Amino acid sequence: MDFHPTEEQAAAAGLAARILSDLATHERLAEAGTGSDAELWKALTTAGLTAAVEEIGLLGLVLLLEEQGRTTAQVPYAATCVYGILPVAAHGSPEQRARLLPALGTGEAVATGAFPARGRITAEDGRLTGTAPAVPWLRDATHVLVPDTDHALWLVRTDAPGVRTSPVDTTAPWSAGRLTLTAAEGERLASDGAYEDTLAAARTAFAGLQAGVCAGSLARAVEYTSTREQFGRPLSTNQGVMLRAADAYMDTEAIRVTTYEAAWRIDQGLPAREHALTAAWWASEAGKRVVHAGQHLHGGMGADLDHPVHRHFLWGRQLDAYLGCGSELLAELGASIAEGEQA
Repeated sequence: MDFHPTEEQAAAAGLAARILSDLATHERLAEAGTGSDAELWKALTTAGLTAAVEEIGLLGLVLLLEEQGRTTAQVPYAATCVYGILPVAAHGSPEQRARLLPALGTGEAVATGAFPARGRITAEDGRLTGTAPAVPWLRDATHVLVPDTDHALWLVRTDAPGVRTSPVDTTAPWSAGRLTLTAAEGERLASDGAYEDTLAAARTAFAGLQAGVCAGSLARAVEYTSTREQFGRPLSTNQGVMLRAADAYMDTEAIRVTTYEAAWRIDQGLPAREHALTAAWWASEAGKRVVHAGQHLHGGMGADLDHPVHRHFLWGRQLDAYLGCGSELLAELGASIAEGEQA
C-alpha cells in the first residue's frame, strides 16, 4: 500500500489549507455560532474542492477533511462529499450522476445523511416515513441520503412534500436538525451494497476529520505550553506536560494511519469494512483522549468556553460518538471478524 498523496491530492489539500487558514478564523467561527459560514463554503466550492472529490478519491477527501478539522471550519463539506458526491458517483444511475453531481460539485446542492440506520424510517412504494432525531448540517442541506429499515438508500429533497426539518443543537456547531418524513417521496440509489459502502466511507471520512480536529487541538496546546511560563520556565519543559502531549501525538497518528489505510483500500476496491471500523474506533477512543488532553494542557484557559481550543473539544466529543461510539464499533468489528472465520 502507498499512502503518499498523488500530485492532484497534494495540490487539493494545499489549496484547502490556504483557504481554510485564511477564512476559518476564530472570530469568523464565533460569529457563525452554530450555523455554517456561507462565504467559506462558496470559496471552497468555487475553488473546485468539492467537485475534485470524484477525481482524488476517498484518500484525497481524507486529506482535505484533516485540514477542515484543524480549523473546525463550519461548512457542510464532509457531509456533501460522503452522503452526496461519493454515493451518487458509485451507486447512482447514469441519469442520476449527470443530474446530481454537477450541482453537488458547485455547491448549488448540499447533501447530508441520516446515518447510521437505526430502524426508524420505513419505505413503502417509494414513500418514506419516520424520524431521524439529529442529522448533521441538515439546516444547510437540499438533499438527505436516507437508509430505510432494509438498508436501501433514498435521496430525499428537503423541500419535498412530507419532509419537515427543525433545528437541533448538538455539542458541535454542525447546523444539525431533526428530520421528520411523512410519506415523503424518495429517489432510490439502486446499487447493491450501497448502504454498507457508504457507511464504511463515511466512517473513514469522519475519522479523517477527527484526525484533523486532534491535530489542531494538539497544535494549540503545544503553542500555549511553549509560551506560558510557570516558576520561570515554559510549561512545555515540565515532564508531565511533555508526556501528556506525546501520548496525544501518538493517538493522533494512530487515527491518521488507520484512516489512510481504510481510505486507500476503499479507493483500490479492496475489502475494507473492518479497516473502516478500526479507523472509526481509533477516532472515537483516541480522539476523546486527545481533545481532553488539549483542553487540560491549557489549564484554566481550557475551561473558557470562548477559547479556540474549546471548539476542538466539542467537535472531538461529537465525533467520538457519531456513526457509533467505541464500544459499539468494537462489538461490530468483533462480529465481523467472527463471521469471516466461520465463512
